[in-house]
Amino acid sequence: MASGFQTLTGFRDFDPRDCQLRNYLFETWRRVATRYGFVEYETPMLEPTELYLKKSGGELSSQLFRFQDQGDRDVTLRPEVTASLARLAATKQRDYPKPLKWFEIGQCFRYEKPQKGRTREFYQFNTDILGDDSPAADAELIALSIDTMRELGFTKEDFKVRLSDRNAWSKFAADQGLSDDQLADLLQVVDKLEREKPEVTTAKLEPLGLVTQQLTDFIADPANESDALREIQENLSARGLGDYLEVDLSIVRGLAYYTGVVFEIFDTKKSLRAVAGGGRYDTLISTLTEGKTDLPAMGFAMGDVVIGLFVQEVASASRKFEVWKMNNASCDIYLVIDDEEKRPEALALVQELREAGLRIDYALTKTKYDKQLKAAAHTLAPFALVVGRDFPQLTLRNLNARAQEDIHPNTDTVAYLKKRLSEPQGPLLA
Repeated sequence: MASGFQTLTGFRDFDPRDCQLRNYLFETWRRVATRYGFVEYETPMLEPTELYLKKSGGELSSQLFRFQDQGDRDVTLRPEVTASLARLAATKQRDYPKPLKWFEIGQCFRYEKPQKGRTREFYQFNTDILGDDSPAADAELIALSIDTMRELGFTKEDFKVRLSDRNAWSKFAADQGLSDDQLADLLQVVDKLEREKPEVTTAKLEPLGLVTQQLTDFIADPANESDALREIQENLSARGLGDYLEVDLSIVRGLAYYTGVVFEIFDTKKSLRAVAGGGRYDTLISTLTEGKTDLPAMGFAMGDVVIGLFVQEVASASRKFEVWKMNNASCDIYLVIDDEEKRPEALALVQELREAGLRIDYALTKTKYDKQLKAAAHTLAPFALVVGRDFPQLTLRNLNARAQEDIHPNTDTVAYLKKRLSEPQGPLLA
């Protein structure tokens, strides 16, 4: 009987199928990050609230899961990872050669309205390069973001990286005679330019002495691209990744700590909000340490909620995930007991195979043959090993190719099964 309890709004349970997708993302993220020479770190989910109020800006400060702990400390469940990284790097950076190339996969929390692609808790993949202020570092992270998408099965028809530079808007603001505070207000308007109604944008621009046409003209003019943007495009084009890029100065990112180049990944059909994004935050570490440590930095982040939806919606990515599931089945072999009188022998065989390192499952109680085969298919095991009345002769069924073969009594069963598991298991795994 159900308990009647449900998860809090915006929070998730992960049943085994959900865990498969999560594990697939984690494995892919780690594989790409380490391929690029990044090393993994980890920070706590609970941090002093001051860490996020000091330089977060935008909507983030109003989305904190913030409370007083039993020691009467003002603490927050982390809404993003960058601030924690900055705190850690400021403390440990002397122990490592520069640049630091670090990544983390961690859980984050934001009190915002749940909707498609947005929940109040999520896992986030963060990769950062610290101690290098060159456009080459920006290009390296953008290349990593592109390769992460490609590793998940997406093509250039599925997504684009929209690239921008906040310094272009700093120049625009200076030309318009705007103060630093007014620049911050302007960036908030630009960040929501595509999402807000025209009359709302007009009302927000009026105190700044600006009109919407000035912004759209500025965004459309290629002459406003910065030297950094041009260098990044040349770098990525040399790698053969230029087709994934699209310069779009309307991208500014919402967080106040970004200082230069920023980018976001969008699906070309625009069925989802930004899939991922990042940017340069050269002053954050200095701000958090009150000038004691000054380390330029560039970071990229991808959350599991949006990219998980995208994987399931795009055919090429979905197929790749299905193949991964087949190759990461919950067991290697499902042992089917076709003659209940042979259960003692079957149990001995189960134990022998498990002790040899194979992942084996079977029906715990007497079960019809067909139901056992259905259970085997549910585990996604490539093989079913049948114990019947002719034991010690066994039958091995290839569940992907729908073929079978006999294993004779004088065969080394463990060695034979290991050999078969190391071979292609049929067309679904090709």
